[in-house]
Amino acid sequence: MKQKKIPMRKCIGCGEMKPKRDLARVVKAPDKKDENGEILEKGDLSLDLTGKKPGRGAYVCKSTACLEKAVKAKRFERAFQRQIPDNIFDDIKEELKNFE
Repeated sequence: MKQKKIPMRKCIGCGEMKPKRDLARVVKAPDKKDENGEILEKGDLSLDLTGKKPGRGAYVCKSTACLEKAVKAKRFERAFQRQIPDNIFDDIKEELKNFE
């Protein structure tokens, strides 16, 4: 019997390839646009532990050390191509601490 392929993702904090289920997904929700395609509201950033939320995702280890390393190197800003306020990272860090 053939073994199932395990999806691998790269942590943007430490840069290691790990199985998808061992990582937490930070997702940027899709932007809200009007009928002309003008952006009305930017999508929110949130932690997606299920991996099912719609939007652009970036993966990080389920440790606060990797999250802090990614924030310090501005890797989330590069992945989502937008400036991200620090208070969002504080919320994500709290959610990760609750998960650990």
